[in-house]
Amino acid sequence: MPPKNQSDTCDEIIFSTFFKDQIKALRNFIFYKFGNLDHAEDVAQEAFVKLWQNCSSVPLEKAKSYIYTIANNSSLNKIAHEKVVLKYEKNFKSLDQTNESPEYILEEKQFQVKLLKAIENLNEKQRVAFLMHRIDGKKYSEIASDLNISVKAVEKRIHLALLSLRKEIDL
Repeated sequence: MPPKNQSDTCDEIIFSTFFKDQIKALRNFIFYKFGNLDHAEDVAQEAFVKLWQNCSSVPLEKAKSYIYTIANNSSLNKIAHEKVVLKYEKNFKSLDQTNESPEYILEEKQFQVKLLKAIENLNEKQRVAFLMHRIDGKKYSEIASDLNISVKAVEKRIHLALLSLRKEIDL
């Protein structure tokens, strides 16, 4: 049991539970924002290390905001002059390609390349909100909380992202 002057965040069991609940979402947030999985994993780990080092001054109810702020600032400092590139690969091994025509496979690959390029061309704010909603399956309110913006701002970012994607892909 922690001393009375120590925050609940310093309790190893509470911290461990918080870590397990938040690490994946934090890593994905940084990955979507900066496009580098290795960097995202490193930054997420560093954010939790800093939280542990400062656990006595960070109450548990502010810990989530703290790790997101630390991770975001750390990433901005590390990648100040680099262009953000987002790359995804889909695994087609599970796809039964024996029934697919070569033309269909080619069209599908071309569409995938076009879609990824269109996602890369979104501005950072739209891309982050869009991917948090579509890939992580987060609700608008969760995204708003994570990004420290209003739900209306999330709605607008995702709406503008969809309009941009439709325009670029010509659906």
